[in-house]
Amino acid sequence: MTSPGLYIHIPVCLSKCGYCSFYSVAAPELIPRFIPAVIGEMAFYENHFRNFDTVYFGGGTPSVLPATSIEEILNAAHAIFGIDRHVEITLEANPGDLSLEYLHSLRALGINRLNIGVQSFDNGLLKFLGRRHTASEALRAVDQVRRAGFDNIGIDLIYAIHGQSIELWRQTLETAASFVPEHLSCYQLTLEPKTPLFLHYRREGFKLPGDDESMTFFTTTSTVLSQKGYDHYEVSNFSLSPSSRSRHNLKYWRHIPYLGLGPSAHSFSDGRRWWNIENAHDYITGIAGSRKVVSQSEDLITEQLALEALFLGLRTKDGIDLSKYKAEYGTDLLHDKKKTIAELKKNKLIEIKEGRLRPTLAGMAVADSLALI
Repeated sequence: MTSPGLYIHIPVCLSKCGYCSFYSVAAPELIPRFIPAVIGEMAFYENHFRNFDTVYFGGGTPSVLPATSIEEILNAAHAIFGIDRHVEITLEANPGDLSLEYLHSLRALGINRLNIGVQSFDNGLLKFLGRRHTASEALRAVDQVRRAGFDNIGIDLIYAIHGQSIELWRQTLETAASFVPEHLSCYQLTLEPKTPLFLHYRREGFKLPGDDESMTFFTTTSTVLSQKGYDHYEVSNFSLSPSSRSRHNLKYWRHIPYLGLGPSAHSFSDGRRWWNIENAHDYITGIAGSRKVVSQSEDLITEQLALEALFLGLRTKDGIDLSKYKAEYGTDLLHDKKKTIAELKKNKLIEIKEGRLRPTLAGMAVADSLALI
């Protein structure tokens, strides 16, 4: 049986980035109250989840937590659930938070994967995005992570930003790859309604790239990183080897159970998905009052799970195992979707190899629409 993953949402930032739609508040003073709350939430699930083999601190900005707070959370998770000895423990970090002393403390706690939110090495773009670190701080942070002994690091980058040329993006990729990180995540900028950057674009009349320019950014990313030895294993993700793929994120893409703790965190198990309230204050007071803090839940029927498996699988290089898909969902894709699959193959958006339905690079670029087959 595959072990589940544990996600811990840290809802605190020092400042909000202009593009971010994930739930967080610029209120570090909440940390002393949040830590016992998230540990208290663990107790609700003590009899439902066991032996996590991935732990992921996301946010928000997990690196605003003191090492002692992270230690409290991990100690509680070990005691309540049990943690596999081969666990992958990831912490998302802002470059401005990473001193050598702090990094050594993280390693001593068993954190073995750092995901660094660089986003850009250009000061103008960093300011435009509302990031609180500079380009020099980003360069120093990646160097310090290596000096601290981390051998599994990821760098997050954003492309298709207003004022960012293809050449500037290429330089960003070259700079990131020069550190030889084990993992790179490259996301096209999206504008979520009501975020400051969405309002800024609308106010200034800025536009997101059209289809042709978006495709150029996408293919440039894949080409440059592939030439550097990276495997483009998911639409936005690249790894140096199969072992350096994000083991935690793979659980989301493969319908493997995961538990999410903290405000707005999502969970999934046995065909059921649920998510917490999106308010740190209500979350903390709810836990203190021994009340569950689930906002909503849904029980997914087979047809919904099948559609999700198709949607998620076609975002990955591995694609869909056709025989496994048929056994699990009762659908023979090659027979039932014969005409559509033939058309997609003709347009070189998918391929069928070794019993798997896989997207081509062009297919990955439009992966969200492939699931409509």
